[in-house]
Amino acid sequence: MNTKAYMPPTSDGEHNHIVAKDPDIPSRGNLAWFLRAIAITVILLLALVQAPRAHADESHQGDEAAWIPTADQIVQPTAAWNEFCVRMAAECAVDPSETERIQLTDQVWKTIITVNKHVNTMVSPREDISHWGVIDRWDYPADGYGDCEDYQLLKRRILVDAGLSRRALRMVVVLDENREGHAVLMARTDRGDFILDNNRNEVLLWYRTGYVYIKSEGNKSLDWVSLGGHVLVTSSTGQ
Repeated sequence: MNTKAYMPPTSDGEHNHIVAKDPDIPSRGNLAWFLRAIAITVILLLALVQAPRAHADESHQGDEAAWIPTADQIVQPTAAWNEFCVRMAAECAVDPSETERIQLTDQVWKTIITVNKHVNTMVSPREDISHWGVIDRWDYPADGYGDCEDYQLLKRRILVDAGLSRRALRMVVVLDENREGHAVLMARTDRGDFILDNNRNEVLLWYRTGYVYIKSEGNKSLDWVSLGGHVLVTSSTGQ
Protein backbone atom coordinates (compact mmCIF):
# COMPACT_ATOMS: atom_id res chain seq x y z
CA MET A 1 0.00 0.00 0.00
CA ASN A 2 1.45 3.36 -0.98
CA THR A 3 1.77 5.60 2.06
CA LYS A 4 1.10 8.76 0.05
CA ALA A 5 -2.35 7.49 -0.83
CA TYR A 6 -3.51 7.33 2.79
CA MET A 7 -3.20 10.54 4.73
CA PRO A 8 -5.68 12.04 7.21
CA PRO A 9 -8.40 14.17 5.61
CA THR A 10 -7.88 17.93 5.71
CA SER A 11 -10.39 20.71 5.91
CA ASP A 12 -9.87 21.31 2.22
CA GLY A 13 -10.60 17.71 1.34
CA GLU A 14 -8.28 14.85 0.54
CA HIS A 15 -5.54 14.93 -2.05
CA ASN A 16 -5.68 11.48 -3.55
CA HIS A 17 -2.64 10.02 -5.19
CA ILE A 18 -3.33 9.41 -8.86
CA VAL A 19 -2.42 5.90 -9.90
CA ALA A 20 -1.18 5.36 -13.42
CA LYS A 21 -2.92 2.62 -15.35
CA ASP A 22 -0.76 0.09 -17.13
CA PRO A 23 -2.62 -1.68 -19.92
CA ASP A 24 0.13 -4.29 -20.13
CA ILE A 25 -0.53 -5.68 -16.63
CA PRO A 26 -2.04 -9.16 -17.06
CA SER A 27 -5.19 -10.19 -15.21
CA ARG A 28 -4.81 -12.76 -12.45
CA GLY A 29 -5.46 -16.38 -13.34
CA ASN A 30 -8.87 -17.78 -12.47
CA LEU A 31 -7.35 -21.24 -11.96
CA ALA A 32 -4.86 -19.97 -9.39
CA TRP A 33 -7.60 -18.18 -7.47
CA PHE A 34 -9.91 -21.22 -7.65
CA LEU A 35 -7.26 -23.62 -6.31
CA ARG A 36 -6.27 -21.29 -3.49
CA ALA A 37 -9.88 -20.65 -2.52
CA ILE A 38 -10.56 -24.38 -2.33
CA ALA A 39 -7.39 -25.01 -0.32
CA ILE A 40 -8.12 -22.40 2.32
CA THR A 41 -11.78 -23.43 2.52
CA VAL A 42 -10.72 -27.01 3.29
CA ILE A 43 -8.29 -25.74 5.93
CA LEU A 44 -11.01 -23.56 7.42
CA LEU A 45 -13.56 -26.35 7.63
CA LEU A 46 -11.03 -28.65 9.28
CA ALA A 47 -10.10 -25.94 11.75
CA LEU A 48 -13.72 -25.30 12.67
CA VAL A 49 -14.26 -29.00 13.37
CA GLN A 50 -11.02 -29.57 15.27
CA ALA A 51 -10.24 -26.25 16.92
CA PRO A 52 -10.66 -25.90 20.69
CA ARG A 53 -13.37 -23.68 22.06
CA ALA A 54 -12.52 -20.06 21.39
CA HIS A 55 -13.93 -16.81 22.73
CA ALA A 56 -13.62 -13.12 21.99
CA ASP A 57 -12.95 -12.60 25.70
CA GLU A 58 -11.33 -9.22 25.16
CA SER A 59 -14.58 -7.65 23.93
CA HIS A 60 -16.95 -5.78 26.19
CA GLN A 61 -20.57 -6.04 25.19
CA GLY A 62 -22.34 -2.75 25.78
CA ASP A 63 -19.08 -0.76 25.98
CA GLU A 64 -19.40 1.99 23.35
CA ALA A 65 -15.60 2.22 23.10
CA ALA A 66 -15.68 -1.21 21.50
CA TRP A 67 -16.92 0.38 18.26
CA ILE A 68 -14.94 2.88 16.19
CA PRO A 69 -16.50 6.36 16.35
CA THR A 70 -17.55 7.58 12.91
CA ALA A 71 -17.47 11.23 11.91
CA ASP A 72 -20.35 12.63 9.86
CA GLN A 73 -18.12 13.34 6.91
CA ILE A 74 -17.91 11.64 3.51
CA VAL A 75 -14.36 11.30 2.21
CA GLN A 76 -12.78 10.07 -0.99
CA PRO A 77 -11.27 6.58 -1.17
CA THR A 78 -7.95 6.02 -2.86
CA ALA A 79 -8.03 5.96 -6.67
CA ALA A 80 -6.87 2.33 -6.56
CA TRP A 81 -10.05 1.39 -4.66
CA ASN A 82 -12.18 3.04 -7.33
CA GLU A 83 -10.33 1.08 -9.99
CA PHE A 84 -10.86 -2.15 -8.05
CA CYS A 85 -14.58 -1.43 -7.88
CA VAL A 86 -14.74 -0.96 -11.63
CA ARG A 87 -13.24 -4.43 -12.08
CA MET A 88 -15.07 -6.05 -9.15
CA ALA A 89 -18.30 -4.09 -8.68
CA ALA A 90 -19.99 -6.83 -6.65
CA GLU A 91 -17.18 -6.74 -4.08
CA CYS A 92 -17.88 -3.06 -3.38
CA ALA A 93 -21.67 -3.15 -3.37
CA VAL A 94 -23.64 -2.49 -0.17
CA ASP A 95 -26.76 -4.60 0.41
CA PRO A 96 -28.99 -2.77 2.93
CA SER A 97 -30.83 -6.02 3.64
CA GLU A 98 -27.69 -7.47 5.26
CA THR A 99 -27.01 -6.99 8.96
CA GLU A 100 -24.69 -4.16 10.02
CA ARG A 101 -23.31 -6.22 12.91
CA ILE A 102 -22.28 -9.85 13.02
CA GLN A 103 -23.47 -11.93 15.96
CA LEU A 104 -20.20 -13.09 17.48
CA THR A 105 -20.88 -16.71 18.34
CA ASP A 106 -18.07 -19.13 19.17
CA GLN A 107 -18.21 -20.58 15.67
CA VAL A 108 -18.06 -17.15 14.01
CA TRP A 109 -15.10 -16.18 16.22
CA LYS A 110 -13.27 -19.37 15.23
CA THR A 111 -13.98 -18.62 11.58
CA ILE A 112 -12.63 -15.06 11.83
CA ILE A 113 -9.40 -15.94 13.61
CA THR A 114 -8.78 -18.97 11.38
CA VAL A 115 -9.24 -17.02 8.15
CA ASN A 116 -7.02 -14.20 9.40
CA LYS A 117 -4.20 -16.57 10.34
CA HIS A 118 -4.32 -18.77 7.26
CA VAL A 119 -4.47 -15.92 4.75
CA ASN A 120 -1.53 -14.31 6.54
CA THR A 121 0.34 -17.60 6.19
CA MET A 122 -0.73 -18.34 2.62
CA VAL A 123 0.09 -14.97 1.07
CA SER A 124 3.60 -13.53 0.83
CA PRO A 125 4.10 -9.75 1.03
CA ARG A 126 5.03 -7.85 -2.10
CA GLU A 127 4.66 -4.13 -2.71
CA ASP A 128 2.56 -3.02 -5.64
CA ILE A 129 5.42 -1.31 -7.44
CA SER A 130 7.36 -4.57 -7.72
CA HIS A 131 4.27 -6.73 -8.15
CA TRP A 132 2.33 -4.70 -10.69
CA GLY A 133 4.68 -1.92 -11.74
CA VAL A 134 2.32 0.72 -10.32
CA ILE A 135 2.36 2.59 -7.03
CA ASP A 136 -1.01 1.40 -5.76
CA ARG A 137 -3.35 -1.40 -6.91
CA TRP A 138 -6.03 -3.21 -4.94
CA ASP A 139 -6.64 -6.79 -6.02
CA TYR A 140 -6.83 -10.40 -4.85
CA PRO A 141 -3.50 -12.17 -4.16
CA ALA A 142 -4.37 -15.03 -6.50
CA ASP A 143 -0.72 -15.60 -7.40
CA GLY A 144 0.28 -15.86 -3.74
CA TYR A 145 1.64 -12.31 -3.39
CA GLY A 146 0.04 -9.10 -2.26
CA ASP A 147 0.15 -5.82 -0.39
CA CYS A 148 -1.79 -5.21 2.83
CA GLU A 149 -5.09 -4.42 1.14
CA ASP A 150 -4.89 -7.58 -0.97
CA TYR A 151 -4.70 -9.75 2.17
CA GLN A 152 -7.79 -8.08 3.59
CA LEU A 153 -9.79 -8.34 0.36
CA LEU A 154 -9.14 -12.07 0.26
CA LYS A 155 -10.12 -12.47 3.92
CA ARG A 156 -13.40 -10.69 3.28
CA ARG A 157 -14.21 -12.78 0.25
CA ILE A 158 -13.65 -16.01 2.21
CA LEU A 159 -15.65 -14.77 5.21
CA VAL A 160 -18.54 -13.76 2.96
CA ASP A 161 -18.42 -17.18 1.29
CA ALA A 162 -18.57 -18.65 4.80
CA GLY A 163 -21.87 -16.82 5.39
CA LEU A 164 -20.84 -13.60 7.15
CA SER A 165 -22.41 -10.27 6.21
CA ARG A 166 -20.33 -8.32 3.70
CA ARG A 167 -21.93 -5.13 5.00
CA ALA A 168 -20.39 -5.81 8.42
CA LEU A 169 -16.92 -6.41 6.92
CA ARG A 170 -15.44 -3.05 6.02
CA MET A 171 -12.10 -2.08 4.52
CA VAL A 172 -10.40 0.50 6.72
CA VAL A 173 -7.45 2.82 6.12
CA VAL A 174 -5.24 3.49 9.14
CA LEU A 175 -1.82 4.82 10.06
CA ASP A 176 0.23 2.03 11.62
CA GLU A 177 2.74 2.17 14.49
CA ASN A 178 5.20 3.95 12.20
CA ARG A 179 2.43 6.31 11.07
CA GLU A 180 2.54 4.92 7.57
CA GLY A 181 -0.51 4.13 5.46
CA HIS A 182 -1.96 0.68 6.01
CA ALA A 183 -5.19 -1.19 5.18
CA VAL A 184 -7.01 -3.56 7.54
CA LEU A 185 -10.34 -5.37 7.57
CA MET A 186 -12.85 -4.47 10.28
CA ALA A 187 -15.42 -7.02 11.41
CA ARG A 188 -18.23 -5.11 13.08
CA THR A 189 -19.88 -7.40 15.61
CA ASP A 190 -22.35 -7.15 18.45
CA ARG A 191 -19.32 -7.18 20.78
CA GLY A 192 -17.26 -4.51 19.07
CA ASP A 193 -15.14 -3.78 16.02
CA PHE A 194 -12.42 -6.40 15.52
CA ILE A 195 -9.45 -5.89 13.22
CA LEU A 196 -8.06 -8.49 10.83
CA ASP A 197 -4.52 -7.51 9.91
CA ASN A 198 -1.68 -9.01 7.88
CA ASN A 199 0.78 -7.63 10.45
CA ARG A 200 -0.44 -9.99 13.16
CA ASN A 201 -2.36 -13.25 13.51
CA GLU A 202 -4.24 -12.05 16.58
CA VAL A 203 -7.62 -10.47 15.94
CA LEU A 204 -7.88 -7.45 18.22
CA LEU A 205 -10.48 -4.90 19.15
CA TRP A 206 -9.74 -1.75 17.17
CA TYR A 207 -8.39 0.26 20.09
CA ARG A 208 -5.82 -2.41 20.97
CA THR A 209 -3.97 -2.10 17.68
CA GLY A 210 -2.33 1.25 18.37
CA TYR A 211 -3.36 2.44 14.90
CA VAL A 212 -4.79 5.81 13.92
CA TYR A 213 -8.12 5.27 12.19
CA ILE A 214 -8.53 7.50 9.14
CA LYS A 215 -11.45 6.31 7.01
CA SER A 216 -13.48 3.27 6.03
CA GLU A 217 -16.08 2.01 3.63
CA GLY A 218 -19.51 3.14 4.68
CA ASN A 219 -22.21 0.57 5.37
CA LYS A 220 -25.12 2.49 3.87
CA SER A 221 -23.78 3.43 0.44
CA LEU A 222 -20.65 3.25 -1.71
CA ASP A 223 -19.30 6.36 0.05
CA TRP A 224 -16.34 6.16 2.39
CA VAL A 225 -16.62 7.86 5.78
CA SER A 226 -14.14 9.65 7.98
CA LEU A 227 -13.09 7.99 11.23
CA GLY A 228 -11.70 11.25 12.52
CA GLY A 229 -8.16 10.06 13.20
CA HIS A 230 -9.24 8.22 16.34
CA VAL A 231 -6.64 6.28 18.26
CA LEU A 232 -6.88 4.64 21.67
CA VAL A 233 -3.60 2.98 22.61
CA THR A 234 -4.03 0.20 25.14
CA SER A 235 -1.99 -2.87 25.90
CA SER A 236 -2.63 -5.88 23.67
CA THR A 237 -1.34 -8.28 26.28
CA GLY A 238 -3.61 -10.67 28.07
CA GLN A 239 -5.43 -11.82 24.94
